[in-house]
This record gives sequence, structure tokens and C-alpha cells, in this order.
Amino acid sequence: MSAPSFPIASLLPQITASLADHPRLVLEAPPGAGKTTQVPLALLDAPWLEGRRIVMLEPRRVAARAAAGFMARQLGEAVGETVGYRIRFENRVGPRTRIEVVTEGILTRILQDDPLLEGVGALLFDEFHERHLAGDLGLALALDVQAGLREDLRIVVMSATLDGERLSQWLDAPRLTSAGRSFPVAVSHFPARRDEALESQARRAIEQALAEQPGDLLVFLPGQREIGKVEAALGHSPALGQAHVLALHGELPVERQSEVLQPDPDGRRRVVLATNVAESSVTLPGVRVVIDSGLAREPRFDPNSGFSRLDVVSIAQASADQRAGRAGRVAEGVAWRLWPASQRLEPQRRPELAQV
Repeated sequence: MSAPSFPIASLLPQITASLADHPRLVLEAPPGAGKTTQVPLALLDAPWLEGRRIVMLEPRRVAARAAAGFMARQLGEAVGETVGYRIRFENRVGPRTRIEVVTEGILTRILQDDPLLEGVGALLFDEFHERHLAGDLGLALALDVQAGLREDLRIVVMSATLDGERLSQWLDAPRLTSAGRSFPVAVSHFPARRDEALESQARRAIEQALAEQPGDLLVFLPGQREIGKVEAALGHSPALGQAHVLALHGELPVERQSEVLQPDPDGRRRVVLATNVAESSVTLPGVRVVIDSGLAREPRFDPNSGFSRLDVVSIAQASADQRAGRAGRVAEGVAWRLWPASQRLEPQRRPELAQV
């Protein structure tokens, strides 16, 4: 696949030119624009990079592997040559690697072990709207390195759903906005029955969508426990027919994750039960229906124990919009929300720093 097929292609020269004049940049690009895979490749030959490496932060392991694999295929290479990745317990980086996709903990360790960032010319923070604690810490450390030791270091903050104007003012950085690529998505709220459990409501929505809508289904659930309950609820459903039920979460083995990111080899419809790992940076082929529980499992500080714990909480409106947009990546789609239309969500996700 060539770069011109992505909406962000026309903006790439401006991105390179902006970084030649200013060491920081805020880039807003909707899902499907191609920012994750096209921006690092476009910067490889920038004169200011001087042959140094590009390190891109990808908050989730699934997305880090997928992004590195896609970029490597565009170059006609294997992962570990020009493009590689480093995640927990896995390192696919070689001596010729110029683009490293890393997860949040890895980036923090890189910055602590080597404050000068020897051989690194640019740091890219993808999906910054997720505002994880490690991501915010990584950006703070990077800005400190840039201010005190490496004025030539370039820092790019990228996301589909962030407050770009406020962030660009805070970073004192130019702001560029890319067009997206998506088809219309009809959003509606799928009603729950009285005292109905989430897995029962999700099952009814899945069965109805299989009967009424074309394409694959992507079902957003809070975590592995809920995925297991919905899988069990679907176990004997005659409405499934030949549809293939798959799970997608960060703890799956690499082979299982790769299976979900590819079309079904037998041409069957798929029902993908996913955590918010599928919310950004990962494209699932064939999805025309999104069923969204409106919930996620996120860390919250517990004053009684003095530690943080994972709680099931309502997502922000920005996350809901991003999830719904997954139904419009390949054709017109529908998004069914499993919460009442009267329920109001917070506009943006609260930074993890504020609640752990």
C-alpha cells in the first residue's frame, strides 16, 4: 500500500517543514488518516534527522506490533530491519533499525538510562489522548531533555481526539490538522431490559446485528472477565450461524492477536470481543458494526489501601466517538451504544495522573 492512499499524505511535507523550523509539533489526525504509519516513514529522509533514529511511543502492545509490521511491509522488509519494535519481553530491533515503535514503560526506561538519547533524532507520542501515567511522564522527561541537553531533538504529539489548541499552547508548538477517511456511521442506543446484565444485553445486540446488518462486528467490553461472560452467553446461540467469535485484549499471545487483525481465511463473518485496545491505532478489516458497552477498566486511587486499583468506569465522549468511528473504516456502518441516550459522558478522558 502506498502513502498517497492515506489522507495524511498531502500534509506530510508540511509536517517535515514545520519540524525543520520548530522542534515541537502537535498533530491532530482522525482515525484512518494514516498518522501512525505514514508520519515516521515520511520523516526518515528529513535533513534535520541526520540519519538518526525515530522512536515512536505506542501505548498498547497490540498496536505497537501492528504499526511496526505495517510499516515494514510498506518498505518490503521484515520487522527488525528498518522498522522494529520493543515491548515488554519482546525485542524486534536490529543494527539497521531507524524506526523503533515502543510501549510506554520502554520509553521511560530509555529516557532514564540515556538522557542524551544518543542516536535519536525524533520522539513521536502517538494516541496521546489516552493520557496514561507513563505517557505523560515520558513527555515530561522528553521535554526536560530537549530543554537542557538536546535542543535539536524533535518531539511530535499525535492523536485523533485531543484538545489540540490547548496542548499546542502549553507546548509552545505549531499545530497541524489532517483530514480523516471514514464513511458515515449511524449511531443509536440499544435499549436494555429491566435489570438486564451486560452480557445478556450484548448477546441480544450481537444476535440482532448479525440478522440485520452486513459485515463483521466489533464489541467493546471493559475487560477479559466481561469478554469471557459474553463468549459463554454466545456459546449456544443459534443466531451465530457460521460466524466466528474472537477475543482481542492485551494479554493474548501474539499469534492470537495477529489472527484478529486479519480477515477470516474461510470468509466467515467475525464477532470480535475487544477491550479498549481496539479503540485506536489498530484497524480490524471488515468491521461494519460496533456494539459499545460504554465501559472501560481503568486505574483509580483507593484512599483506604493507599494503592491504585482497576475499576470499571464509563468512558468519555471522545472515546465513544472514536469507538463508533471504527464502524466506518471500510464502508457505511452502524454503532449501537448499550447505555441510555439520556446518559451524559465527560467530554474528554481524565488524565491518569489525576486519579491514581
